[in-house]
Amino acid sequence: MKRLEVSGLERSFGGVKAVRGVSFGLDAGELLALIGPNGAGKTTCFNLLNGQLRADAGSVRLDGTELVGLPPRRVWRLGVGRTFQITATFPTMTVAENVQTVLLSCRRRLSGLWRPAASFFREEAVALLDRVGMGAQADRPCGVLAYGDLKRVELAMALASDPKLLLMDEPTAGMAPNERLELMALTASLVRERGLAVLFTEHDMDVVFGHATRILVLDRGQVIAEGPPDAVRADPRVQAVYLGSAA
Repeated sequence: MKRLEVSGLERSFGGVKAVRGVSFGLDAGELLALIGPNGAGKTTCFNLLNGQLRADAGSVRLDGTELVGLPPRRVWRLGVGRTFQITATFPTMTVAENVQTVLLSCRRRLSGLWRPAASFFREEAVALLDRVGMGAQADRPCGVLAYGDLKRVELAMALASDPKLLLMDEPTAGMAPNERLELMALTASLVRERGLAVLFTEHDMDVVFGHATRILVLDRGQVIAEGPPDAVRADPRVQAVYLGSAA
């Protein structure tokens, strides 16, 4: 059984079919890139997978459990984590407190606290921050960090929920070229270390072809190609709609 199984996924907005019959699978330990031109349906597909949008038809199964129709909080608790194109951190809280907030929610310690929330799971939070290279900045407010560092904090926050599947929406957006490659190398190592299944969207083709195990290409809501990077790069349909004839 694959970690993630998507079958016949459909979603329309009025008369526009944003996602049309999308089907694919994803194994644990795999890094799958979802690419395509603007308007291809990538973000809609992401939002269907984690419950932010409800599918008109189709199935999304995580380790055999159907996710379609479940609210985002339930999908999250079943093991689907997510990072966003624009980082979602609390700027006035410290780096460690941001990660601790996720841990508190996961362990259902959001009410009836008899001691300050910042004292819970501190060591665990710092260990996660160490893993993403941010342990030394644990006590700095997120609001003063460089954008590349915020991306690492957000990754630590996603890992704090111990996900089975991690959705990464434009993980390197706004980062310098060297930061992009470092973050994706870190992600690839976490995939191997934790047996994560990762699905990510990305516009930087160096990142995609340098780190993805497989690539899934959407155009106008439909899958037009799927396979290892070299095969996708050579696909005439992908070259015509996305990479350009010189790819």
